Formats: sequence, structure tokens, C-alpha cells
Amino acid sequence: MRFVLDAEQKLFGETLHKLLAQAGSAEAIRVWGGGETGPGLALWSSVAEAGVFALAVPEEHGGAGPLPVELVTAMEVLGKHAVPGPIVETLAAAELLAKAGPSCDTGAEWLPRIAAGEALVSLALPPSVPYALDAAAAGLVLVADGADGTVREGTAEARPVAEPLDPARRLFRVTPGKALAEGDAARAAAGAAYDFGVLMCAAQQIGIGRALLDVSVEYAKTRKQFGRPIGEFQAIKHHLAGVLVELEFARPLLFGAALAYGTPEFARDVSAAKVAASDASYKAAKVALQVHGAIGYTDEYDPSLWIRKARALTSAWGTRPEHRARVAAAL
Repeated sequence: MRFVLDAEQKLFGETLHKLLAQAGSAEAIRVWGGGETGPGLALWSSVAEAGVFALAVPEEHGGAGPLPVELVTAMEVLGKHAVPGPIVETLAAAELLAKAGPSCDTGAEWLPRIAAGEALVSLALPPSVPYALDAAAAGLVLVADGADGTVREGTAEARPVAEPLDPARRLFRVTPGKALAEGDAARAAAGAAYDFGVLMCAAQQIGIGRALLDVSVEYAKTRKQFGRPIGEFQAIKHHLAGVLVELEFARPLLFGAALAYGTPEFARDVSAAKVAASDASYKAAKVALQVHGAIGYTDEYDPSLWIRKARALTSAWGTRPEHRARVAAAL
């Protein structure tokens, strides 16, 4: 099935792309990992001014959503530019707080701030999302345990759990604190937040895969071996064409899942999209490294940041075996 965005959705994506292309994200990614968040927060502000975060927040809390198709469009662009920060987690937290029930006063306080782009929120959803991304930079850290039906405010440890593969993805252990919501509503909200985060992560992966394909094609046109651009060799063409096919097959699953938001099939469809997006983006990273050779993994070369992020996101928000099992269980 082919999904075609309408004129407004296309314009939104194109405008966001032009905005981020002018800002440049590679240096922001590099310094973010060292704790210097200024350039990354400047990108965050630009994304907020474009209205991205408002798309995840209900109108009664100052937002314009939730609008999953528009969010997927935006997250694909943000993935293409590898914008650092807990963007997926903040969007998933908006879904969590909006559905945690009227007893959760934290939602009324934080949702308008999320919509305005003023709040960075990190989120842990054990067991599939055991750590909170960039908790040190977040104004609010949440822990939602669907098993016992609680949403709690969390406190992150001072140091990340390990040296990250992606310098802009620092994961922190979180100690649960006071309960913000409990019961069936909190349990359902935790499940909804997880599915929403999976969808946003998958969209990010498609954008990363597309960026890696584009840079690999350009490199193959200029890098020469035996007096010819390597892009003229059949083996290189086949590798690059294979990446394009996987990305194009994954994209309809992504938008199909967005359209399934609010239906019983949403959880199944987001898992299918995540598996396809993980496979496609991982292949894009692998082929990009093969095309570029050793330079593709050097710290000074910008595409290495995208390659590392593609690998890190493959296991973020649930592994491929976990999501395949969810799809199989739903059939």
C-alpha cells in the first residue's frame, strides 16, 4: 500500500528539513555527548518553534494533537538530521501524562511546557526501556511500570550506565520515587506511551537510513578506484539499491502504524514498523560503512555519527526479537 502525504504535511516536512539543514547538527551531536548541551538545545528550540512537540499534546493542554502522521513526518526529518536529546522520550511522556488519568496532576503542569518545547522529559518503561535517555539534561524523569500499574517520578544516577556507542545517547539508571498515578489508567497509559515511543523511534530510524543512503550515493559518485567512480561498479549499485528497497518497504509500515493510532491494531502495527525500520536502517549503516571504507567510522567524519546512531537505535525501544514476538502473538 502506498501512503501519500497531503500538501500541508509535505510542506511541514520540507520546512523542518530546511530549518535543520541550515542549523547543522553534527557538531551539536559531538558536544552533547560531553555534556555541553547548548548547541543541541538550540536545535531543540528550533524544532519546538516549528510546532513538533505540540503535535503530541492534546488541545486542552495547549497542544494541537495528538497527530501521529504529522509526528511521524517530523520524526523522519529529525532522524535524517540526527538531532540529539530525548525527543522520542519527551513525545512518549506526553502520551503517558495525557492518558494517566485525572488524578495525575503532573500532566496538567508539564503538558503545556512540553507543547511549548520548554521541557525535556526522559522516560523509563521497564523492562523494554530500562534506562532513561539523557536523564541528566531532562527537567523531569518518569518511570512507568505497566506490570504494577504505577507512574512515578524518578531520580537518575549521576553517571550513565556505560560509554555509549552513540555519543548523543547517554543512558541512565533511574530510582523510582513518589507515585504520580496508579491503577488501571496508569497501566494503560504506560502501554500507550511505549507504543507511541516505538512509533517515533521507528520514524527516526527511517530518517537516519535515508540520510546514510544519500551520503553513500554521493560518496560513490566521487570516490574512484581503478580510474572509475566506485558507483559505476555493479556490486556497489546492488548494495545501494538494496538499501533503497528496504527503506521504501519499511516506510508504508511506518505510516500504516501511524494511521492505526487509537485502534486495537496499533501495538501490532508499531512493532511491525519497528522491525522493518530497524532492519532497513541497520542495513543502510552497514552499506554506508562498506562504501566509505575505514573513513566511515572515524570520529572526524560526520557520517560516522549517523552510523553509530543507527546501530544504537536498533535495540532502543525494544529489540527486533521482542517486536517480532508481539506481531506473531497478534496474528
